[in-house]
Amino acid sequence: MIVRLATENDFPGFLSLAAQVEHWFGPMVEEPGFHRAVREHIGDSSALAVPAPSGTGLLGGLLFGGSAPTYHVHWLVVSTEARGQGVGQALMAEAGRRFGPGPGTVEVITFGADHPGAVTSGARDFYARLGFTPAEAAEPGPEGGSRQVFRCAMPV
Repeated sequence: MIVRLATENDFPGFLSLAAQVEHWFGPMVEEPGFHRAVREHIGDSSALAVPAPSGTGLLGGLLFGGSAPTYHVHWLVVSTEARGQGVGQALMAEAGRRFGPGPGTVEVITFGADHPGAVTSGARDFYARLGFTPAEAAEPGPEGGSRQVFRCAMPV
C-alpha cells in the first residue's frame, strides 16, 4: 500500500471519499468550505492519500495540521471497500512520520459514544486501537450528532 502526499489530481478522490460519509458528517461534496480546506491542505503538503491499486480514485485520505506540541487530524476517511484493511492505520503512521516526531500530542474529534455512527463507522475503536484515549466532549457535528476529542502522544 502506498501512502503519499496528496496532489491536486487527488481532489476528485477526496470528494468521492466525502460522499461516502456525508450521512455521518453532513454535507461536504458541494460545500465550498470543504473544497477550500482540502485544497489548502494539499497546497500546504498536509494532506495524505492512499491511491487505489487500479490507479483511479483513493482508498483513503487524511488532512493533518497543527504544530508541536499539538497536532490535529482534521479529517480521515477510508473508502467503504477498503475499511478494515489497514488503510487508516497506514495514513496515521505516515502522518506521524511526516509531521512528527514528538514530543507532542495528536488530537482528533470523532463521534461521541451515543452517536449512531460511533459503532457503525468503527471510528472510536479505530482511534482506541492506535492508543488514543477519549477526552472532553466537543461541539456537535454539522448534522447535530455528538462529538468527542480523542488524544494520543506522538508518535502515533
